[in-house]
Amino acid sequence: MADSQPCSQSEDQSPQPSSSGYPFDVVDEETPGPSAPWVDPCPLPESPTRKRGRDESDEETVPGTEDIWVVETLCGLKMKLKRQRVSSVLPEHHEVFNRLLEDPVIQRFLAWDKNLRVSDKYLLSMVIAYFSRAGLFSWQYQRIHFFIALYLANDMEEDNQAPKQAIFSFLYGKNRSQRPLFHKLRFQFIRSMDWKTRVSREECEEIQAFDPELWVWGRDRCTLMP
Repeated sequence: MADSQPCSQSEDQSPQPSSSGYPFDVVDEETPGPSAPWVDPCPLPESPTRKRGRDESDEETVPGTEDIWVVETLCGLKMKLKRQRVSSVLPEHHEVFNRLLEDPVIQRFLAWDKNLRVSDKYLLSMVIAYFSRAGLFSWQYQRIHFFIALYLANDMEEDNQAPKQAIFSFLYGKNRSQRPLFHKLRFQFIRSMDWKTRVSREECEEIQAFDPELWVWGRDRCTLMP
């Protein structure tokens, strides 16, 4: 993962190429379709047929994290060690996410998704995890990256197409001409993450614990009235 670096450039400046070697275009509010960038012709790997449940325990190491051993107790010459996972999500990734939450289009989208079918707190946590893996500079993340990351989160966690179609419905309405461009950007975003799209429940909860008072962490499906 490339190091994220803050930059004083304003958002209206053209983004510089990231470490993944390609720029991302921004969805314009009046003309929401992003411009088509160059796309590698190699095919996208197939998604697993079984979706990973959020309550499933993860025996493998989560991509983008590493384990360290810390001293838990010390008694004389004996000491007890425990393994502690270190997350790759840095404070600047949280700052990027918070900045994008101020975008009026994203705010309208979150208000539109009243039933939290597309954007509950776990799916939004995965957006931050994906930001940490994509290797872009903090100032390069724009509105389109939020929706691409959220689409990927739904692709990993949901068993049907309805949530992903809801994102298209909000962004483009009945206009299908912009969808191929969105998928090209999605392909490039996944490639920049080195295909590491799996996020554990534990990592989602660690992301939420970084700023537990953030209002989007109240978007819990369990609290909705039946």
